[in-house]
Amino acid sequence: MPKYQGKQTRILRKSFVFALLLLYTVFILGPFVWVGLISLRTTEEFYRNPYGLPTPAHFEKFAIAWTEYNYGRYFLNSMLIVGTAVVSAVVVGSMAAYCFAKFRFRLSEALFYAIFLSIMFPPQIRLISLYQILSQYRLLDTRTGLILVYISTQLTLTIFLLRDFFEAIPKDLLDAARIDGCTEWGIFWKIAFPIAKPGLSAVAILNFVFLWTEFLFAVTFISSESKRTLPLGVIRFLGERYEDIGMVATGVMIAVIPILILYIVLSERFIQSMVIGAIKG
Repeated sequence: MPKYQGKQTRILRKSFVFALLLLYTVFILGPFVWVGLISLRTTEEFYRNPYGLPTPAHFEKFAIAWTEYNYGRYFLNSMLIVGTAVVSAVVVGSMAAYCFAKFRFRLSEALFYAIFLSIMFPPQIRLISLYQILSQYRLLDTRTGLILVYISTQLTLTIFLLRDFFEAIPKDLLDAARIDGCTEWGIFWKIAFPIAKPGLSAVAILNFVFLWTEFLFAVTFISSESKRTLPLGVIRFLGERYEDIGMVATGVMIAVIPILILYIVLSERFIQSMVIGAIKG
């Protein structure tokens, strides 16, 4: 009898946990699925039945939003700016993180913790100083200026996260490469960098998701229509045609789809990096 009661208790506990996870999944994915369905429906169909299925599905709305409402230009701007910033931040940040992890120099720990503390400050604090710097170097309302701002804002988090991955690389492995005549530059690119690929993928995903949806710096430093990113384009369209719910949802999905594709492609490395970090911790 006690064994039966213990088994029943475990089943109830697992059922309760499963129900909570299912409820959480519905809570998180529900709004996203709803917006996805709205994006395939017209505004008239939405007002007739807000929770109806897209029958028929209007896939042509994506082409209309891409061409007639300038979402194509916004998308290309975001890909250029965010892609360049993410690659640059990961490459430069990985080199800095490797130095902090494998070399000890004067004030190295103090400098690293200063970088860590800077993560805690809200981005609004840097707006005025960044605006003055970009204005001084004539980089306001330019893609280059926004790329440099994105790189500088993401470098701190990149360095902080990647240092642990480089610290996990055995010192003996690097010493063996030095004995074989490999330079420090070669050790980093041929040994340390490939080993840290799971961490690099995770950091790249985090940086991409944050910068792809970033609005504050973009709206402050970009004013030209031809240089707007997707978040600016969505907000602009929402302000001008807020009653066209169907087309607004289509624009939102255009902005979200690249994040989904990136996560699907790199999800295995992302999960692997989280496991490595948990084991190391």
